[in-house]
Parts: sequence; C-alpha cells; structure tokens
Amino acid sequence: MQLAQRLNSITEPQTIKMAKLSRELKAKGINIVDLSLGEPDFKTPEHICNAAIKAMNDGFTKYPPVAGFPDLLEAISTKLKRDNNLDYPANQIIVSTGAKQSLANAVMCLVDPGDEVIIPTPFWVTYAALVQMAHGTVKYVHCGIETDFKLTPEQLEANITSKTKLFIFSSPCNPTGSVYSRQELAGLVEVFKRHPQVVIISDEIYEYINYTGRHESIAQFDEIKDRVVIVNGMSKGFAMTGWRLGYMAGPRALVQACEKYQSQITSGTNSIAQKASVVALLSDLAPTYKMVESFKQRRDFIITALKKMPGVKCNNPEGAFYAFPDISSFFGSSFGEYKVNNDEDFSMYLLNEAHVATVCGSAFGESNCIRLSFATSMTNLMEATERIQKALQKLDVPAVK
Repeated sequence: MQLAQRLNSITEPQTIKMAKLSRELKAKGINIVDLSLGEPDFKTPEHICNAAIKAMNDGFTKYPPVAGFPDLLEAISTKLKRDNNLDYPANQIIVSTGAKQSLANAVMCLVDPGDEVIIPTPFWVTYAALVQMAHGTVKYVHCGIETDFKLTPEQLEANITSKTKLFIFSSPCNPTGSVYSRQELAGLVEVFKRHPQVVIISDEIYEYINYTGRHESIAQFDEIKDRVVIVNGMSKGFAMTGWRLGYMAGPRALVQACEKYQSQITSGTNSIAQKASVVALLSDLAPTYKMVESFKQRRDFIITALKKMPGVKCNNPEGAFYAFPDISSFFGSSFGEYKVNNDEDFSMYLLNEAHVATVCGSAFGESNCIRLSFATSMTNLMEATERIQKALQKLDVPAVK
C-alpha cells in the first residue's frame, strides 16, 4: 500500500509520544509522575454534566447544523461581548470538534502552496503541521527567554514579506505560559497595519487560565479586527477536554468558507457537547475561577522549586499551566553510560531515571528547554520536583556555560 506523500511532512506530536511511553512504563508497574499532557485534572463541573444529560433526555441526539446550534452561537457571541468586549454576531462564529479543528479549518481555508506563515517560537506543535499539510511555508521567528518568549514588533517587521499570508500565535501561550499585555499587542498591531495582506490567528484557548487578572485579545484593535481570527474552546477553562468542542470567530467570508470545508470533513460537532456548552458559557464561572486559583498555587510551587535547582533557568508563566525551563546547562553531562546531549536526551533521562514524564522543548521549537505541565495534583508536583532534583544531582555536569 502506497501512503500519501503528505504524511512525510508531519510527525506524531512529542506530547502524545511521551504520554504513550509513560503508559507503557506504568503497565510494567513503574510509578510514573506524568507531567507531559496539558489536561486539567479537575472533573467537568456538575451543572455542565447535568446539562448534557438533559440534552440527551430532551432528544438532542440527531445531526446538528454544521456551524453549530443557534443557541450556542448566540452564547459564544454573548461570552465574547461579556468577557472581551468584542462584537461578533452569530453568523461570524462557527463551532468545531475542538479548537484544533477550528485551527485546521482556518489554515486550510487561508493557505495556498507557497504562502508564508509566520509562527513565533516556542509554539504549539500543531501550528506548523497544519501549515505543512496545506503546503504553505512556515517561517519560524525565535523568541528567547530573555523576552519572556514573546515576539517584538521589530522581529515581526523583519520577517514579513510579500508572500506572508498568515501569522499564528497564542496568548496565554502553550508551552511557555507567556501572556501578551495590551501594550505589547498594540506594538504588533502597528506592524500589521502596514501589511494589510496578513491575517492573524489568535489562539486564545487558555484565556481563563490567566494569572494577570485580565485577558487581552488582539481582536480588540479595530484597525485590524477584520482580519483577526479568534480560536477558543471549552477544554481548558471548563475542564472539558474530552467533550471536544472548539469555536472560531472571525470575518464572515472566512466563517462561511470554514463551514463549507467542515461540512466535508466532520459536519456538525457533537450535539450533546454543544448543549452542555451553552450552559457552561452562560452560567456562573465560579468553578472556573476556583480551578484557576489551584493552578496558580501549583504554578507558584513548581516555578519556585525549579528556580532552586542549580543549572535550571525559568521564566514566570503568567498563564496556561506549563513550566518551560531552560535546561541547556546540562547538555554534555552524563550519569554512568547515560549521556545528555540535547533536550530529548534530557527528557528521556528524567523519564527513565526519575520516572517523571516531560516533553522536550524542540517539539515546540525551542531545543534548550523542556515542558512540564502542572495541570496535576500538588502531591504529584511535590513528588515530581523531588525526583527531578535527585536525578539532576546524579549528573556529571560540565563547567557552567
């Protein structure tokens, strides 16, 4: 059987790979602390689950409209106005099977072969894969820990060409937890104003997992709003990862294109998840804020613990639930026959020696770092950091760089 050539341009995400390795070791009876997947360890709030049960009992088990039920589209419109002061009528919104499909829809409906897509690194692993599947050209722009992994206007300006069609970023960011302030976004907007051909995809799935007190969307700037595409969903802020419901808000023409495209891929999103999401979006957000407070406590704990480890350098994530420490000082170190030459070696060393699962930073475009998810219990985090510290102490580290 001859498989399609497009498969050669994509690989299995490292996040999924590490989760698989963790499960394999657990099956052998090894106690693994898994910090690889970004999945809240909280249950979906009861009132949302009850709404799903009611939807089933009320007969909402048939094919839904491709773009989403009207009441959900209105609920998303209400949410965008309430939380973000953004005006998006229902006909500028489409619901999909997770934010990942929303991203895929947008990229496939925008990018032609040869189009350039700017992606600041570090970035979520799927962005580049989607562009490659659309036969576009990815243009990575490196953003280091010295700028809190955030893109500057000067970097943006220097990388836009006549072929630039799209810019994709996230705030709060996966994997760094970095959050763009309004002032920082305004600086990028000044650049975009000079390049009207560039469409901006703003991945805001971690909107509620924000420790700064307020989420700022680049869509708030009227000068460029007509070419901003907001992607969001229910998974992170409502602990609804398994419900698979995301949404996109943007220009009407693009939403119509995505509806056309989606109609041939998955058609409408799960009807029961849609009805539950209406209740989630319009109900009291107290369960979400309570969850975020727990994440903040975990963030404070793990960042403090990592910063105390000699050779580890960290930023202070203002959102999401990831630590993204620079561990490059350990490159060239060894323990017995085990050699640590890069970030993947480092992650495998922690998995095999400390029995802690992480993800190598090169998967996100930053080979000096690893990603650790703190979307797990404080007990697990305490155990993980203790194991990591002991494992690092075993390494024969070369002279400090």
